[in-house]
Amino acid sequence: MESVALEPSLYTVKAVFILDNDGNRLLAKYYDPDLYPSMKEQKNFERNVFNKTHKTDSEIAFLEGMTIVYKTSIDLFFYVVGSAQENELMLMAVLNCLFDTLSLMLRKNVEKRCLLDNMDGVFLVVDEIIDGGVILESDPQQVIQKVNFRTLSEPAYGFVLFDYITGNTEAARDSSSST
Repeated sequence: MESVALEPSLYTVKAVFILDNDGNRLLAKYYDPDLYPSMKEQKNFERNVFNKTHKTDSEIAFLEGMTIVYKTSIDLFFYVVGSAQENELMLMAVLNCLFDTLSLMLRKNVEKRCLLDNMDGVFLVVDEIIDGGVILESDPQQVIQKVNFRTLSEPAYGFVLFDYITGNTEAARDSSSST
């Protein structure tokens, strides 16, 4: 019997989820509607994944025909799920980007309480990295820029706009200094 090679696909990521150290869901996004279509099936899968991974030191697991890469931080478990034939390095790039972006956003305080306090930003980060299962970005600095996350030292957008409206720009200053 001849083996059929699967066509390459941009739809690399099947699911992303973050669990706490008890295995409870904090965030979950499933990108394949045929994969665990009900909430009950998703939570069963997450429980199985957590039970298999929460006491191990490795970064990759194979379960229920899925390739799963994962990482822990204090009281959080981060998971990226792909199909069995998916390239683990691609999935790991997504996982590292997610973790590193959240680390930058949360000022290296990647733990449950801090994550829950910034959940809107966490969802934005996930959406900037993956869209419908397609990997959009793997550079944490680019993701931070795209979600427009500002540190306190940066000027607020309103002041820049105010300076522009009032003519307080470099061009305005240059023309006034030439008279």
